[in-house]
Amino acid sequence: MLLARLLEVVITSVWLGSSIAQRVTQGQRAMLVQEKEAVTLDCRYDTSDSRYSLFWYKQLSSGAMIFLIRQDSYNKQNATEDRYSFNFQKANNFANLVISTAQLEDSALYFCALSEPTVRSVWEEGVAKPQGSA
Repeated sequence: MLLARLLEVVITSVWLGSSIAQRVTQGQRAMLVQEKEAVTLDCRYDTSDSRYSLFWYKQLSSGAMIFLIRQDSYNKQNATEDRYSFNFQKANNFANLVISTAQLEDSALYFCALSEPTVRSVWEEGVAKPQGSA
């Protein structure tokens, strides 16, 4: 009898930005999932800004951080990218990640992140320019 392979998903949260009334929380701490099953990772957020972006990343055991998917608050359609999709419920402040068919390589640490436009502007202005550039 073949045993189904399990993948472990460890979840954490991060927010990108200032401390102005924003928060990101994720419900699950760790979960075991069978390959080929659909997986939903919870992310709940609070923000006082009306325009923002939500992101999901995964961090491999090597430490490499991989961008998965982005959802902008003004976009009413759920974002999708390969096996990943958002279950975005703006009215309820949910931005769940759905992995349609889990694979062994999905074993990782997952991050849900929130970014507001004012923060992005600050980051862009704060990026060091190479010497000799204007």
